[in-house]
Amino acid sequence: MNIALLAGGNSSEYEVSIGSAAQVIEVLNWAKYTPWLIKVKDTRWFYTDPRGRETDVNKNDFSLELDGEKIFLEYALILIHGTPGEDGLMQAYFEMMEIPFSSSGFLTSAVTFDKSACKRMLAPTGVALAREILLTRGDAVNVPAVVAELGLPLFVKPNASGSSCGVSKVKRAEELLPAIEVALSEGDQVIIEEFIAGTEVSCGVMVTGGQPTLFPATEIVSKNEFFDYQAKYTPGMSEEITPARIPESETRELNRLSLLIYQWLRCRGVVRIDYIIQQGTPFLIEINTVPGMSAGSIIPKQAAAIGMTLTELFDKIISDTLK
Repeated sequence: MNIALLAGGNSSEYEVSIGSAAQVIEVLNWAKYTPWLIKVKDTRWFYTDPRGRETDVNKNDFSLELDGEKIFLEYALILIHGTPGEDGLMQAYFEMMEIPFSSSGFLTSAVTFDKSACKRMLAPTGVALAREILLTRGDAVNVPAVVAELGLPLFVKPNASGSSCGVSKVKRAEELLPAIEVALSEGDQVIIEEFIAGTEVSCGVMVTGGQPTLFPATEIVSKNEFFDYQAKYTPGMSEEITPARIPESETRELNRLSLLIYQWLRCRGVVRIDYIIQQGTPFLIEINTVPGMSAGSIIPKQAAAIGMTLTELFDKIISDTLK
């Protein structure tokens, strides 16, 4: 089966996505699949052959034409973090084309990528959520009112972004407006959240064949102020401890919440959900429907901890989402 590995994208996470694809193409079961690395940049989707020749994907039928031969790409393994691979745009195309793909569907992807909308969708589940203020580019900002409502320190984030791009921890009131400008460099909406002190953990979950796989939680200890882009992708800047050093009762609650969130939002494939545990209560940070798969990423480490290879993981995802 011809599998397209879609990587790159139009966000600050371009290189992270390329790194994920380089790992995944090595671990796929080549006896079952013929992988084709398709890079995505702006509106262009293209394949580069071993001789360096670039061929654009025909989006009318999701195919390539190489040396006079037409090759239909039969399945899409989406490895793009950010737009258009994690926000629902690419999923909408594949749903319209009736081509099976590896991630959550259009609606789930769009909702989970919008941090504020996702929190509103999850409110009925009872999961603990940080208080927030949502701003759109051009909105007036009353700094004293924001500080009075949310306190200090607080976090300023792009409402739709990943890998902590554009995120700032604000400790003083005069830092708020510059932090908002940094966040606006990633998108048109900004979410200002109260600071939740506690232990940061990340939990992988997937359901295949109707059976849930709950990966062990990873405890994240950053050497920076928080788990920012540098801490995530610079060796030695963070510790990622699997399984997390937390009580068994907290592990059970994380597993319960992660499966609840996954099913409530109708996720598919493998998803990573991040939390801060404050005095035994997990507060949701965000949901990653296209988690990183590079050698240093969290999901590969969690899979290894339960004796699951990435070859097995992707076999499970592909087999399940083909249905």
